[in-house]
Amino acid sequence: MSTIAKYPNPETDPRVKAVFDDIRATRKSDFINNMWHYLAFDPGLLEATWAEVKAVMATPSALDPMVKEMLYIAVSVTNGCGYCAHSHTAAARAKGMTAEQHADLLRVISLAGKTNQLATALQVPVDPVFDADHRP
Repeated sequence: MSTIAKYPNPETDPRVKAVFDDIRATRKSDFINNMWHYLAFDPGLLEATWAEVKAVMATPSALDPMVKEMLYIAVSVTNGCGYCAHSHTAAARAKGMTAEQHADLLRVISLAGKTNQLATALQVPVDPVFDADHRP
C-alpha cells in the first residue's frame, strides 16, 4: 500500500514528461516503473533522484553494470526495501546475472549480515592494518 496516490496522468507536467522521456531513452524501453510514477508527485525530487540514478547506475564507470545491480540488491536487502530488491534483481538478470551468481550473492548477503551483527555485538576493535590512518 502506498502512502500517496499515484498520479493518473503525470506526463501532463512538462518536467515529469522530460524525466520520463529521458528514462525511456536511457533504458531504451517504454516502461516507466512505479518508483518514478510515485516520485512524480514532486517534479523536483523526481528530477534530482533520476539525475543521481542515471549518473551512478547508467553511466559507464569502473564497475560493471551487472555488479552495480548486484550491489544495489545487497544494499536493498539490508535496508529491507522489497521494491528495490525486486527491481534490481530483474535489472541484474537482464544484464546477465545467472541463477548461480544470484545464489552466491544471497550467500554473501547472508554471511555479511551475520558477521556484521557479531562484530557489532562484540564491539570488535578495528585492526590497525585495516585503518588507512595507521598504515605505514
